[in-house]
Amino acid sequence: MAIKDAALQALIEPVVTSMGLELWGIDYLSQGKHTRLVIYIEHDDGVTVDDCADVSRQVSAVLDVEDPIHGEYRLEVSSPGMDRPLFTLDHFTRYRGHQVNIKLRTPFDGRRKFQGLLAGVEGDDVLLQLDGEEYCFPIDTIDQARLVPRFDD
Repeated sequence: MAIKDAALQALIEPVVTSMGLELWGIDYLSQGKHTRLVIYIEHDDGVTVDDCADVSRQVSAVLDVEDPIHGEYRLEVSSPGMDRPLFTLDHFTRYRGHQVNIKLRTPFDGRRKFQGLLAGVEGDDVLLQLDGEEYCFPIDTIDQARLVPRFDD
């Protein structure tokens, strides 16, 4: 996790947990003047629009006081959804046996994008089965990972 993400998580997580929700993860996307802070929240009973609005108000107040992001940014609060991003080793462990899309920070075997079956976690490595082979990616080499939604009949 980048230093900026870790600092933001340290500010945001206590706010979210005090509201009875889980901070699933954050995406801090700085692209020039178009900076976005996306906060993913989770709850065993699901996440409502009101939950998102409440978290947005509370987190906005904290960010206004602490001012960790210089310049303008757009704050978004969302549930992780069906194609949920995976941020931690615990997330990868929870979704063992599911199809995932993984994008690496740097190419491996000439490519950065992989889709396969999440075989589990071993130490700090994420195991992915793809085309009859098992790949082992250290979590710090993964730029993005998302579940592939399942639509069961």
